[in-house]
Amino acid sequence: MSSNSDITIIGAGISGLLTALEFSRAGASVSIVEKNRIGRESSWAGGGILLPLYPWRQDPAITTLLVQSLELYPDLAAELQENTGIDPELVTSGLLITQNPDYDAAVDWCEDNHFTCQNPGPAILAPFNGDFLQPLWLPESAHARNPRLLKALQKELQNRQVRFLEDCSITGLEQRGSRIRSLQTSAGKLPVQQLVLTAGAWSAEFWRNLLPQSVNACPDIFPVKGQMLLFEGEQGLLPHMVLDDDGYLIPRKDGRILVGSTVEHCGFDKQTTEAARARLEKFAIRLFPPLANCPLIAHWAGLRPGTEHGIPYIDRHPAIENLSINAGHFRNGLAMGPASAQLLFDLITGHPPSIDPAPFRFDTLH
Repeated sequence: MSSNSDITIIGAGISGLLTALEFSRAGASVSIVEKNRIGRESSWAGGGILLPLYPWRQDPAITTLLVQSLELYPDLAAELQENTGIDPELVTSGLLITQNPDYDAAVDWCEDNHFTCQNPGPAILAPFNGDFLQPLWLPESAHARNPRLLKALQKELQNRQVRFLEDCSITGLEQRGSRIRSLQTSAGKLPVQQLVLTAGAWSAEFWRNLLPQSVNACPDIFPVKGQMLLFEGEQGLLPHMVLDDDGYLIPRKDGRILVGSTVEHCGFDKQTTEAARARLEKFAIRLFPPLANCPLIAHWAGLRPGTEHGIPYIDRHPAIENLSINAGHFRNGLAMGPASAQLLFDLITGHPPSIDPAPFRFDTLH
């Protein structure tokens, strides 16, 4: 196998695809290596809420990436739909949060970040059987239909002549001095100019297996399983998103309703369980009783790339000059994706970054 790509990316989830788009827009040639299928891991499995759950409880670094990403999403979604004909279904449905014991912190966060929050009126609360505690209504909160967003990104990148290598495992690499020269893959040898790791929950595993001499700089990223359900509802049945404690419901344009999600630390096990299905179904019907009359049509699991505080690694390797990383977004790969890709592009190309890169560096997160 031969390649003259300027950028080689390992991992084709939302982080890999958005990173590829940044470099392709700048005229670079790009190859993406994916061990399975394009966009079929955590990015596909999640719900697509473009807001961290209870963002005021998260590290400020997450807010930094979120705010910039939310500014970029409308133009990105419009561009993808126009160029590919695939609607990512970016919908500003609003989000009801039923319980806010830290109400003052929530309001302060919204004010500081120019994010509208209101006390919900009776019409917003009426459909739900929630244990309301200082509920909040966020009318500007949006969600994307993540599988369609991923498909649109893939088609856009294919139109831009980005090379995809699916079902392609990496078995080794060649390093000379401070540079990686090539990857050994199941499809043959792949020369490397700049290498970017966006392998999600598998990023640390790649690092430990193929870069043992750099184990001290290994990113602390670990898999966190999340299980979700999908109900077949009628259009407009669920008017907006709702977050109740640690569970949520998300409406799609066609009436389908997502229910999420579990947080399980069980290694790389992606098996669904009957216990999780029963718990999520009970939660969903208790919160939104009309779901009792809707067929449950799907149950799946994905592996999120967890880090200690949910802060991703976005940095160039401290010793290997042509290796970089954009991984570890936990539950917020979509919410932080556009800004993360833009930051990594700036770091690799030497452009002045629009946000402070310090919180996302190896030396900060170790």
